[in-house]
Amino acid sequence: MMRQREAGFFSVRLHVVGGRLSTDQVRAIQVAAECYGRGEVHLTARQGVEIPYVRAAYLSTIKDFLAPSGVGVGVCGPTVRTVTACQGCRVCPSGVIDAPELAEAVDREFYGKSAPHKFKVGISGCANNCLKAEENDIGIKGWVEPRWTRGPCSVCGICETVCPSKAVTVSAERGTVTVDPAGCIGCGDCIESCPSGAMEVGERGYRLYAGGKFGRIPFLGRRILGILRTPEEVVAAIRKVLEFYRAEGRQRERFGDTLHRTGFEALESHAAERTGEAT
Repeated sequence: MMRQREAGFFSVRLHVVGGRLSTDQVRAIQVAAECYGRGEVHLTARQGVEIPYVRAAYLSTIKDFLAPSGVGVGVCGPTVRTVTACQGCRVCPSGVIDAPELAEAVDREFYGKSAPHKFKVGISGCANNCLKAEENDIGIKGWVEPRWTRGPCSVCGICETVCPSKAVTVSAERGTVTVDPAGCIGCGDCIESCPSGAMEVGERGYRLYAGGKFGRIPFLGRRILGILRTPEEVVAAIRKVLEFYRAEGRQRERFGDTLHRTGFEALESHAAERTGEAT
């Protein structure tokens, strides 16, 4: 809850995971805003909802009113904040992972837990990166491996043409297609565009980015660890990241500032030791 400029009023921030609300929850928020606020809501920059102009005397009442609908009140201070996410492969044609499902898992595990400063997690379902993974303390991007099969391939070269990172090379003379794993960003464009079905879906996974932030002194997070294969591996990695942050971070120091002080390598060594993941 944020104290407003107007004396006696608060803007009540709600707990919205991955920007998803049911219609029943939306109706409950509407009624709460009309009964306890001034009939308006504010959508935050991180997919949240706030009800402004709530008098201090109604703070407990509005919390009790919303609880049956499953809408909780958001946390503030030095904690893990609400997880943001796109619609992922459930809805978006470009999505390669179930971003909402992962957001729920991460939120269940870490929401409201203590940290040296606020700690934000954002999940993008694919390389298009609509949730701006590198701007979060921990950002996650969906990843899909292209796997070429010689048999049905007509060596048309479309996969090479559409590849945004120039990781695909087609040799008409040899009748081969190669994908450079180091250059591939896992977007899946070559798979989607292949007219013969020769470029297939291999494995799906998750890429992690650490230490990003916006605000007064912004900077982008860096990629850490290798490809993680399951939501459980992602949750385990975030747990180790938070362990590192709690051990090394100073009070009111954002995670990115901690990493610039300690070095990203220290974080990767800590996380890799605990998860067994190659760096």
